[in-house]
Amino acid sequence: MSECTHDCSSCGEDCPSRQMKPEDFLEQPHAMSHIKKVIGVVSGKGGVGKSLVTSLLAVLMRRRAYNVAILDADVTGPSIPKAFGIKEKAVANEFGILPVETKTGVQMMSVNLLLEDETQPVVWRGPIIAGTVKQFWTDVIWSDVDFMFVDMPPGTGDVPLTVFQSLPLDGIIVIASPQELVSMIVEKAVKMADAMNIPILGLVENMSYALCPDCGRKLQIFGESHIGEIAKKHDLQVLAELPFTTALSGACDRGAVELFEGDWLDHAADVVEGLLS
Repeated sequence: MSECTHDCSSCGEDCPSRQMKPEDFLEQPHAMSHIKKVIGVVSGKGGVGKSLVTSLLAVLMRRRAYNVAILDADVTGPSIPKAFGIKEKAVANEFGILPVETKTGVQMMSVNLLLEDETQPVVWRGPIIAGTVKQFWTDVIWSDVDFMFVDMPPGTGDVPLTVFQSLPLDGIIVIASPQELVSMIVEKAVKMADAMNIPILGLVENMSYALCPDCGRKLQIFGESHIGEIAKKHDLQVLAELPFTTALSGACDRGAVELFEGDWLDHAADVVEGLLS
């Protein structure tokens, strides 16, 4: 047998990599962790509101009296602590790393909770970033979590692949915006999930519209939405269409996302809650 080059076209049928099943890559969580359901929040590109949706879903599920956690896998662009107004740093004891808790009790781990200066850039290569994400799963003590949301980095590269292979995802939610270009990129994320046999819970469109302050009419800033077409093509449901709203963006900027008001993601929260039934 020739040496494995990680290019399957050069390998024989007896290559160990060809013999491995997806579950062979799964990492075990910390021995003291207890996590029921893990949901990935993904996007094919950056800047579409993935971290926003992650934060809002965590807040909604906490309001429903579930124990909730956020694993911030977007190591080079962590924004979750900022949205929750978290300033303190994560600490460790002899057993492992302890997640930081928000004001309402959402457990959280992010690279910004480990850096002395939250504005310090993370200039790491892909394998180191992927290893850090694994450590957030294996070395952090997650206490009695009903729902863990994993805020994924954009795209279909090393870190999303690491999460798909290493964490036992019960489903993913794909985030998009209305531009036609994004439609193509959303399909890439959907097809990656299909290839990895990860269930897709549905699609969320962010920045879907703005409400006219005078007449209340919906204004489609980015033009006509294509989210329904993508959902129909892949037999998926649209979980939510989030509007532009300065109140929500302002709450995140102030670190007060836990105070947001709005019912846009209620159906998405229902679908997530259904994973326990």
